[in-house]
Amino acid sequence: MANQAQITFPFMRVHAPRASSAKALALPERPLTRRSAVRVPEGPDQASLPFARATPRLFVHEGARQLLEKRLASLIGDNVSLSVTDNRRTMISSNRRGSTLEVRLHHMFLDADVFTVRALARYVKDGDRAASVLVGRFIEAHRQRIAPSGTRQVTLRTAGEHHDLGAIFERLNAQYFGGIVDARATWGRRRSGRRSRATIKLGTYCAEQKLIRIHPSLDRKWVPRYFVAYVMYHEMLHHVVPMPVVDGRRQFHSEEYRERERAFADYERAIRWEKRVVHRLLRG
Repeated sequence: MANQAQITFPFMRVHAPRASSAKALALPERPLTRRSAVRVPEGPDQASLPFARATPRLFVHEGARQLLEKRLASLIGDNVSLSVTDNRRTMISSNRRGSTLEVRLHHMFLDADVFTVRALARYVKDGDRAASVLVGRFIEAHRQRIAPSGTRQVTLRTAGEHHDLGAIFERLNAQYFGGIVDARATWGRRRSGRRSRATIKLGTYCAEQKLIRIHPSLDRKWVPRYFVAYVMYHEMLHHVVPMPVVDGRRQFHSEEYRERERAFADYERAIRWEKRVVHRLLRG
């Protein structure tokens, strides 16, 4: 349930690539899931920006690009072809094409210090775990250089037929967070038609918009208020609990997060209720 809380930029654990496969440091793609109710941070949209095909999105200093390309080739001991991107999610990727290692890097790495470049080379060459951590820290320190996703105006709808999200949010904010959560909350949009689904996101949190969305399937008379409050509390935690990078991958639900989640007064009761009625939620 839950920078889009990455916001953010979770990094996949890297395995040594096969000769025919590509390797990327990126957000994980949507996994195959069992029939269940899931609550995950909502990833940033990756819709194409309205640039004409011939219009460059990014000015790259060719001298800086060539210098970094030569440094990587020397450190990796291989022919390297470097492309510089302005991607929002994939910061690093590499792929073997014949005798050349094709590397794609976010433009922030053009200004990387010598230690980061060395770590970058070890990561690209061997998928080195320690190097991945160092590179991840560099990305975190320069995340302001990552272009924000395009945002659209959101009409907030807190008053439901059976549950008032505004009242629930205010109570939780005062009781558990000392009033510091400045996010907004709204019911998600109802989809036309009724159909069974394999999974359902009961709530999402978008860090860029500071926006919590609660699935409208919870706005029903038979859904207890304490469960709606639990879903809201889960998303509010994503607003305040840091998301560390461990082994090159961002942890949305860290140990600190899980500990604070269990502090919710009706945590156990909410989990039991969810397991008991998940089939009804999946039916829409």
